[in-house]
Amino acid sequence: MSIHYYCRHCGVKIGSIHDYSLKSHQLGFHHLTNDERKEMIEYDPNGDIHVKIICEDCQEALERNPEYHGLENFIQ
Repeated sequence: MSIHYYCRHCGVKIGSIHDYSLKSHQLGFHHLTNDERKEMIEYDPNGDIHVKIICEDCQEALERNPEYHGLENFIQ
């Protein structure tokens, strides 16, 4: 099982973890609500996990432009 992190706004790959012994509580997934899990985490048939987070560039854009919070994609 590999865990791949992608920006939810611009789609850039932020990084991956290739540790087959990690549990969801070690990754902090247990802090998410069921709705947040459905929105942020996708599971591949091969066992890989894809997690949608926010990269630094998009976070800075959100801080400068708070009206972007209502948009799914704001980076062109």
